[in-house]
Amino acid sequence: MGSEALSSGQGARERTLDELRKRMAAVPGRGESTAGHMPREQPLRRDLLPVPPPLADLLPEGGLPKGSVVAYTGAHSLLTGMLAAVTGNGGHAAVVGLPRLGLLAAAEMGAELSRLAVIADPGPDPAEVAAVLLDGLDLVVLGLGGLVVPPSRCRVLAARARNRGATLVVAGEWANPTLRLDSRVTGYRGLGPGRGRLRSVCLDVRVSAKAGQTRHGRMDLCAQLGRTEWLSPETRTRPAEVAALHEAVS
Repeated sequence: MGSEALSSGQGARERTLDELRKRMAAVPGRGESTAGHMPREQPLRRDLLPVPPPLADLLPEGGLPKGSVVAYTGAHSLLTGMLAAVTGNGGHAAVVGLPRLGLLAAAEMGAELSRLAVIADPGPDPAEVAAVLLDGLDLVVLGLGGLVVPPSRCRVLAARARNRGATLVVAGEWANPTLRLDSRVTGYRGLGPGRGRLRSVCLDVRVSAKAGQTRHGRMDLCAQLGRTEWLSPETRTRPAEVAALHEAVS
């Protein structure tokens, strides 16, 4: 009985992976726009993926290197911003194992949802699902849900990302990534005391690369006329009615 259940589970897993492979085969070439679609900001570069502008200022090369692995900790909003930047500029992306990552928030940041695949429940081995997705997408965001991936397997997936020219962002622990990003919510701004309407979220971000100094920066996620925009403190225009800064934790 136990062996039959195990065999059935393995069969379902293989069918799921086969279906993902078929879907990957149908995805247009990386960075290609579908008919009638024009990138919102800049087209995908050959060697870098676009990111929200304030984050670009912190990254050593101004974007996420293609073929790299990025270890990420902190607020999900910055992950959503990365997905929006890539799909909004003509790329294809997927998010695996992060069911709380909101599609509405991504759309308000400018994401092209037709270019974004969501696998909320990847099963017991989310890393294997991510490995399949790396074959056909520009960016894969992987949530490990507390699982630990052995260093030997991290090296295998890193090699796969490098060979496919795809970028893997891992929300969780990862051995020897190209970059480490950490974001922390430091405050909110809104209208009125107490229960006023939220207007912006303030993030502190730290970027660590294998070589070079760690960089720190601050950025604001601001709601403006139905859209959500990423602004640095230097470029953000504060509405006159913003009344208070409420201290918070991520």
